[in-house]
Amino acid sequence: MYVRHIRNFDLVLLLTSLALVAYGIILIYSGSLPSYESAAETLANPVARQITFAVLGVAVMLLATRTDYHLWGYAAGLLYLLSIATLLFVLVLGDAIYGSRRWIEIGGTQVQPSEITKLALIIVLAKYLSDRQERLGELKVFLTSLGIALLPTLLVFAEPDLGSAVILLAIWLSMIIIAGARSAHILGLAGALLASLPFILIALITDYQRERIQTFLDPESDPLGSGFNTLQAEIGIGSGGWFGKGLTEGTQTQLDYLRTQTTDYIFSVLGEELGFVGAMVLFALFVVLLLRALRTARLCQDPFGRLTAIGIVAYILFQVFINVGVNIRLLPVTGIPLPFISQGGSSLITLFIALGILQSIRIHQRLRPW
Repeated sequence: MYVRHIRNFDLVLLLTSLALVAYGIILIYSGSLPSYESAAETLANPVARQITFAVLGVAVMLLATRTDYHLWGYAAGLLYLLSIATLLFVLVLGDAIYGSRRWIEIGGTQVQPSEITKLALIIVLAKYLSDRQERLGELKVFLTSLGIALLPTLLVFAEPDLGSAVILLAIWLSMIIIAGARSAHILGLAGALLASLPFILIALITDYQRERIQTFLDPESDPLGSGFNTLQAEIGIGSGGWFGKGLTEGTQTQLDYLRTQTTDYIFSVLGEELGFVGAMVLFALFVVLLLRALRTARLCQDPFGRLTAIGIVAYILFQVFINVGVNIRLLPVTGIPLPFISQGGSSLITLFIALGILQSIRIHQRLRPW
């Protein structure tokens, strides 16, 4: 048993994730320099905290690796209830930062429940859909799976956190398609959403979100206010060129023009200081990581494991797309961390748990050699 675990453990997946974390720590160091008086102070604070989160993340990943992934399915209902409870808690008693109520403080550390909810939703949907393999063509199953995804999505949307809400729906859509839902149901839902979009925008979009959309369309309408960071990110990435200005040499970053430069806008730091080549290195690492996760999904022999792996791929893929899209002004500002790169423990530890589940799916396959 132990030998099989070692043989089937995906070392490439682990090394790629560690390379991404190391890349992120370098960028966090550079992006944090303007906020501290010395390099030593920067290393002792944000860099040391991120390393601590990474070590903790790897530890829980190894624990999740040793745990049979089917156990997550048995706990799916409990995970869902806990996710809904924490999202309700954060809406009522959470800490408001930059106009959004997304965090709760535990032991002096900011925890973002929506990050944990993404993984919980993957497990819940994988369990629900895999238990109804013979009924996936039924409208009732399709709508129920949508309802399972909509409840946490609406709670996250109310924080407001549009980016995480979109990712939750993208996870549902990816999993329902792979599970084998009828295309008529998916197209029917898309048509209904399109027809009701004006009413949805009027009913659900708040002033906070309306301002972000306005900033996305025309950041120069308020260059010193809501459009300031969008313009600074654009200037930073655009001035990076092929090879960037050099680590710790970016003017927008080091002169403190860029805000949230170690979290939501860390890709702008990369673009300015390491340029196009640095961005391609980052994308190459993500491609390797996602291909290894897809390989796990392809070789998995049971629906629950396969759908869980697909959900994790969708989670990471859409989070990367939205974060980079915001940084290069392809999408409105949403406040989504770049997986494994951005500063913060909630996202990093959740991602490592997800990788641990992938490793567990891989090592618990019995019939096929890897």
